[in-house]
Amino acid sequence: MLEKTMRVNALYDFYQLLLTAKQQQYMDLYYLNDFSLGEIAEEFHVSRQAVYDNLKRTESMLESFEEKLGLYKKYQERLKLLTELKSIVRAHFGESHDIMNIIYKLENLD
Repeated sequence: MLEKTMRVNALYDFYQLLLTAKQQQYMDLYYLNDFSLGEIAEEFHVSRQAVYDNLKRTESMLESFEEKLGLYKKYQERLKLLTELKSIVRAHFGESHDIMNIIYKLENLD
């Protein structure tokens, strides 16, 4: 369950602007603020089932965006390559500030 939650949060970070305002509100409350389905339902004056359906549909949309665009996968691959690069740089140059500074900037572009 934790792995799924982490994945949904990551996908949400990448694709939240492609969602409607209502979908963003539900996702923020449920995944970022740890509201229960009942609390969200009460907040929006809808049923728990409506909240659940909206969240599931939104999760499905996020997965669909990822299938088509692959931003999260590319991000993970980029982080892996940067980790490998840091390891190689340290092995050959130690803690060269110029090179490590450039790697740090690459890691924090997003």
